[in-house]
Amino acid sequence: MASNGYVCRVFCCTGTSCSSSGCGEVYTALNEAVQAHNLQSTVAVVPTGCMGLCSRGPLIKVEIENRPPVLYQHVSPLIARLIVVEHIMTVLRETGKSTFTLPEFLSSCSVALDMPFFTLQKQVVLSDSDHINPEKIEDYIGIGGYSALEKALASLTGEDVIRIIRRSGLRGRGGGGFPTALKWESAGNTESREKYVICNADEGDPGAYMDRSILESNPHRVLEGLILAGFAVGAASGFFHIRAEYPLAAQRVEQAILQAHEKGFLGKSILGSDFSFTCDIRVGAGAFVSGEETALIASVEGRRGMPVNRPPFPSERGLWGSPTCINNVETLANVPLILGKGEDWFQSFGNEEAPGTKVFALSGKIKNRGLIEVPMGTPIRTILETMGDGTSSGKKIKAVQIGGLAGGLIPENQFDLPMSYASFQQTDSSIGSGGLIVLDEDDSVVELTRFYTEFAVSESCGKCAPCRIGTSQMLHYLDRILEGEGTMEDIQQLKRISQALQQASLCGLGRSAPNPFLSSYTYFHEEYTSLLKERNLRDD
Repeated sequence: MASNGYVCRVFCCTGTSCSSSGCGEVYTALNEAVQAHNLQSTVAVVPTGCMGLCSRGPLIKVEIENRPPVLYQHVSPLIARLIVVEHIMTVLRETGKSTFTLPEFLSSCSVALDMPFFTLQKQVVLSDSDHINPEKIEDYIGIGGYSALEKALASLTGEDVIRIIRRSGLRGRGGGGFPTALKWESAGNTESREKYVICNADEGDPGAYMDRSILESNPHRVLEGLILAGFAVGAASGFFHIRAEYPLAAQRVEQAILQAHEKGFLGKSILGSDFSFTCDIRVGAGAFVSGEETALIASVEGRRGMPVNRPPFPSERGLWGSPTCINNVETLANVPLILGKGEDWFQSFGNEEAPGTKVFALSGKIKNRGLIEVPMGTPIRTILETMGDGTSSGKKIKAVQIGGLAGGLIPENQFDLPMSYASFQQTDSSIGSGGLIVLDEDDSVVELTRFYTEFAVSESCGKCAPCRIGTSQMLHYLDRILEGEGTMEDIQQLKRISQALQQASLCGLGRSAPNPFLSSYTYFHEEYTSLLKERNLRDD
């Protein structure tokens, strides 16, 4: 893919994962090499968002006219310079030849783009994330960005937008899977002088980095989705609530807001219409509980993020007492695409119960760690064994923890389950936000359960006694078991506390805190009892 007179474009991932492995130096080396060889008018170096294989960064992709693209992994500044000289310059000199063979030392750094990790994806939300500069609104406009907003303002009403979203079947991608249109209808139908929309970017589950990558890769798409949500429900103000641990995401969203104002996509009388909309950013204080809607509202208002009882729901009485619609990053990123391409297009992939795609973050003991986007309904086994290529240790996959606290542990014998809301309800689990942590046969599910329980203890806001006391007690009993001091009565206590947490906790953190224990004990109870047996043997 070449454009704007460039014969070659070199895409350099500048997301957080690649930044942590030195993409800044690689980007500088690429530009220096291009300038040193006077290739500025022929070769464009483009900083992009996530390219997927996060554990293999820095990543760069070379695309030259009429040639297949080449993706390079673990690129150093030296390798970057050699790519310019030995790959790009060689091809440009040999324009008459139809084939080109990479030198062996460069071939060893390349990644096969026909591997299942790439070919089995259906990129919707992540489409173009590896081809546009996230800090340039012109790049987003060049791929059709803000055309959905233009269409809505020119020919649709807010009710029309909600109707299209309802027919598309879009459901919240933050973990709950609640139908997006129902939430919008509730806020839209509530009479109020002021209404608000909020993008929930307070992603905090261990192993989850989908929202962060989406915001870093294409902040304008999420911003356009938020503006469309405001238009649909009749809100004139919107907020991004971004966790403090995501500085690059916050920086790029802030830049996107400023650029959208300059281009007339934000502000008064947008694009000459009678719709006005402003947007701002609130940076969270790092509290996991602020992902819960009412706690998030408190944080946006400048208060400590702590949940309150519902009803009333935020769509009826939320931010500063006004109707407020809160949607996850990935949910909003789907909205401009649905408005632009139609609900039938969106329903052409996924399944009837859950149309569209889902972004997942693969981590743990898996060979291909990183970000993928697949049609809803894709079997877990396909994701882990085919796309992920099995464990990094070479041993058998034992289980996968999905969706953080809101999800649960899925054993290998259930990997043929399709990734959908209905199928996971059968396992008393949940897709959650989409983090997948892979365990091999050497990993202890009891230790993993302790890790998640300790996480729940540290992240509990302490407002309600069931969560504040219950999670600490669960951690106490898990410690006893792991130290060889546990008994079957401790297991029974864990079950009783879990039931109390699920029934009496104020918010989703407390209600989901028992999930890791309950799912792990359901499928791997022998690991718990074996630890109890070890104690009994020592007592004898």
